[in-house]
Amino acid sequence: MLFAGMMYATTPSKQIPNGKKAKVTGQIKSRNGDLVNITEKKTGQMVVVDLTDNTKVEREKGTLRLRRSDMDVTAMVPGLTITAEGVGNAQGQLVASSVKFDPDAFAIEVAQQQEINANQKAAAQAQSTANQGVQQAQLAQASADVAQSTANQAGNAAVAAGALGVMNADAVALVNKRVSDLGDYNTVAEAGIFFPTGASQLDAAAKADLDKLAQLAMQTNNYMIEVAGYASSTGTKAENQKLSDERATAVVLYLRNEKSIPMRRILAPAGYGATHPMAANTDSQGRSLNQRVDVKVLVNKGLDQGI
Repeated sequence: MLFAGMMYATTPSKQIPNGKKAKVTGQIKSRNGDLVNITEKKTGQMVVVDLTDNTKVEREKGTLRLRRSDMDVTAMVPGLTITAEGVGNAQGQLVASSVKFDPDAFAIEVAQQQEINANQKAAAQAQSTANQGVQQAQLAQASADVAQSTANQAGNAAVAAGALGVMNADAVALVNKRVSDLGDYNTVAEAGIFFPTGASQLDAAAKADLDKLAQLAMQTNNYMIEVAGYASSTGTKAENQKLSDERATAVVLYLRNEKSIPMRRILAPAGYGATHPMAANTDSQGRSLNQRVDVKVLVNKGLDQGI
């Protein structure tokens, strides 16, 4: 659904001359710690953008779930189109002084890609059935037409949702699809942080687990951290979404404020409501397992860790 990839080795790279100011616009293909690999829109070449403590990251517009301006940098995930300005370094990378992006446009891009994938799947199924006979092919074509119509409707609805700010929980989950779901990243460590019913405060045990995870992360070259919050099905959908988001935010703020994890190393922290339960919500034990935040330390397995 997002557009990560092993593009770095196969896509021609563009070198930014050392000391020269430059501005590039393109789609993020992968992350490697502080290094963001983008495919430039004008040339199709790969440009490596280096994020630092001095990089200012901000939204151009939009109302996506990133409520705090200091959390904008966490939106730098594969699939997002960004505009970066800065100066070239000795490695030919662009050391970014500023990065801008439009999160609502990102939602539309992701939805449009889903529509393309749906159309391709429908066409492939129709072709396979057509090979079995004319009659079956006709039936498959009719099915493909229905799938095409449904995909078009979904695409139009997604564009409309993007224009309105992409505020519903399903759209938030779509845009913030977990990076660890992509095949180009290894999970080197993970922890489950659990919360009492209705609570989003970290207890001593949760802080101890985050302390260990942060220490391991900082010992890992080019690490990134993914944070996903969840809730049980006790409350309403809106309440669960809010609570899961508050739990994810509590973890992020602890990692930043207490463990000095740079925000640019944290990838799109998100609340996913009561989705992805670890256990059934039919008893207190199951619900307690679902009231959690999953925290993962990731590394890019496809890129040279030395770039």
